[in-house]
Amino acid sequence: MVEEKICELYPEQEMRCPVHICIGQEGVAAGVCANLKKDDYVLSNHRSHGHFLAKGGDLKAMMAEIYGKASGCSKGKGGSMHLVDLSVNFLGSTPIVAGVIPVAVGVAFGAAMKKEKKVTAAFFGDAATEEGVFSESLNFASLKKLPVVFVCENNLYSVYSPLLVRQPKKRDNLKIANGYGMRAEKCDGNNVAAVYQKAERAIKLARQGQGPSFLQFDTYRYREHCGHNFDNDLGYRSENEFRHWYKRCPLDNFEKKLFRQKILNTEQTECIKKTIEKEINEAVNFAKDSPFPARKEIFSDLYA
Repeated sequence: MVEEKICELYPEQEMRCPVHICIGQEGVAAGVCANLKKDDYVLSNHRSHGHFLAKGGDLKAMMAEIYGKASGCSKGKGGSMHLVDLSVNFLGSTPIVAGVIPVAVGVAFGAAMKKEKKVTAAFFGDAATEEGVFSESLNFASLKKLPVVFVCENNLYSVYSPLLVRQPKKRDNLKIANGYGMRAEKCDGNNVAAVYQKAERAIKLARQGQGPSFLQFDTYRYREHCGHNFDNDLGYRSENEFRHWYKRCPLDNFEKKLFRQKILNTEQTECIKKTIEKEINEAVNFAKDSPFPARKEIFSDLYA
């Protein structure tokens, strides 16, 4: 609902940063972060809205950041791809492919040296596994038995490039992780319960000092790589493929499951949606009413 509101308002031209929408991939963020404690660490990539919110990040600060306002979580200077909320240990997101992986390993190393019982979760896309730093980070994390969970969201594409033009057919990320002596598992990323169970085990083992895990969740984005539109007309993916994944929507299917099990009913659902809608509207109003950063701030918080 948050991202649908962003897509609705983006054409107003008041949000001047790129936005990477994770509609269709919500199951991964929700399933993993539901197992994390408030003081556990999370780092994310360019498609980070879901991870930020699932970890408990401040919606008003996120929306203000997307609007480029001083009240934003990065003071209006970072935009959608640079979210941070230290109050819940969401340490930040970055658009550099694989950029957060070594940072997450460093965070986990620090936690281990301080003997903290904190777990670090790093979210990244499947294309990040093609970068050299991915292998280096897995090697070091396994060597030091660090409390880090590597969460790979495989949505089949890197911008418009499918796996078949980027990775050899027999390449297997689970075997790569196993090669570094690391536990590795995969499952349907649109099955919220399955994601939760896989993450629960990996996070528990990390917290017990039994080292890192690699989790791959197969999922799918419904909107364009960058932006608020649908882009099936470009031809890089077929309408049949899109419909196949659309029927596997993690939100719709999990809601139906809860209805069947009589855990949730229509009245409760409507109440939840109204509450969320109120929060979203308050966040949008907060963002629109907030001031832009002062001109003198353009050179502050810069380091070299």
